[in-house]
Amino acid sequence: MKKDVRCEDTLCNCLYFASNKLNRLINRMADEEFSKIGLSTSHAFALMSINTEPGLSQSELSKILNIKPSTTSRFMDKLEIKGLATRKVKGKVSYLYPTEKGENLKEEIEECWQNLYHRYSKILGEKEGAELTELIYNAANELENKFQD
Repeated sequence: MKKDVRCEDTLCNCLYFASNKLNRLINRMADEEFSKIGLSTSHAFALMSINTEPGLSQSELSKILNIKPSTTSRFMDKLEIKGLATRKVKGKVSYLYPTEKGENLKEEIEECWQNLYHRYSKILGEKEGAELTELIYNAANELENKFQD
């Protein structure tokens, strides 16, 4: 792999810097793919979760997406405005459901995910991409477990 000759050792060897660089690049690729269906990547994740588990509570969606409840609320506002999802409030809990229009996007969302996967796999290699994903996911879980203690 080509090393950036301008990179300071401190930055090149910093997990924070490297993960943010990777995040920005993969976000750009994902946003390009999901813009084809008029959704941001985050909104597509939310809708995919709601399509998979209709009746999911808003707090459960926040945990799945690892975001604050206020962000989940903003996501739902946008999905409702687009006519893709709806909230049903029972007491103090909001339950989330896809609309027919939201359910009809299942295949297109899956196609966007596959396109993204193929794009980065073509660059990184399928095996390397899968290994990197596993390493990052496991590291994130480890940090999350220790950070919350």
